[in-house]
Amino acid sequence: MTGAEGAGVEATGMLGRVRRFVVGSGTVWILAALVVLVALFTVLAPSSFASVYNIKNLLVDASILLVLGVGMTFVIITAGIDLSVGSVLVFSGVVSAKVMSTMGGVEAGGGAVVVGFFAAIAGGVLWGGVNGLLVAYAKIPALIVTLGSFGAALGVAKVLTDGVDYRDVPRALTDTIGIGSVFGVPWLVIIAIVVTVVGALLLTFTRFGRYTKAIGSNAEGSRRAGIAVGRHLVKVYVLAGALAGLGGFLSLARFATTTISGHTTDNLTVISAVVLGGTSLFGGIGSVVGTAIGVFIPAVLKNGFVILGVQPFWQEIAVGVVLVLAVFFDQYRRRSSTRGASSARRARSKKGEQ
Repeated sequence: MTGAEGAGVEATGMLGRVRRFVVGSGTVWILAALVVLVALFTVLAPSSFASVYNIKNLLVDASILLVLGVGMTFVIITAGIDLSVGSVLVFSGVVSAKVMSTMGGVEAGGGAVVVGFFAAIAGGVLWGGVNGLLVAYAKIPALIVTLGSFGAALGVAKVLTDGVDYRDVPRALTDTIGIGSVFGVPWLVIIAIVVTVVGALLLTFTRFGRYTKAIGSNAEGSRRAGIAVGRHLVKVYVLAGALAGLGGFLSLARFATTTISGHTTDNLTVISAVVLGGTSLFGGIGSVVGTAIGVFIPAVLKNGFVILGVQPFWQEIAVGVVLVLAVFFDQYRRRSSTRGASSARRARSKKGEQ
């Protein structure tokens, strides 16, 4: 092989690596899409969309979705799915509100808020544990299990409240976490940031994160390597449930009510955000940082539509379209990555023969 041919092979390999990085990096594309959306709405409604007040509202709106998205990221990386997060959020909020109501309701103090917090987390852990056990040990597909939980958790929440929202939320909760801030940054945003950072560290630098990716890449291979796959899957679904419970508590803090009918599309929105952020629905690939960026796509869409006066029905259509596009790009990235890897192997093989 001549020097020119060798240089050509190396150049082809370099171009292939660059192409795989650009095509395979969901974070790059989703960040670019987010910038375009923000610029578009800023041009269409500069005095409203780009205002400090609206930006703060946008961050608060995205906070609860981001908390749910961190848990969903771990689930989807294992090649699973959780359609129940919105209903678990509602159920946990109802349980928390009922507990705080018995301890004084609107006039309850900080002690009731703490108990309500743990009640919400416990409610989420309960449903997450049920989902995990059925997926891991009963071998029922995650889609079916969490679809059942989606209806069951919401149904139990309505039974507990007779379908009427609870409004006896302590002012100690709404006045601090709900509308309070630190140096102008709302508590809801701070909590979401903390959850995101902890989730990113957990996924990137711990054995728990490595096992999560390994199971999503090859569950049987992980089992043969000594990983307790079933037990780990239960932990992952419990984590998602706990964060849905936290989302229910934060929703109570923000809206001062259980908002039973206000979370019907949360699962669709969160799944869209996670997949848009680069997490593969086929498992094994994903990042919490990508999810953090992806969450803002549906959040910006909804916020921009409200400002422009677009009917709520179109908001739901837009979120659905975003989900389909997310899956399409996910599959495109996988195909491109596979083709790139195959081309690289052929080039190395040809180089070795020569």
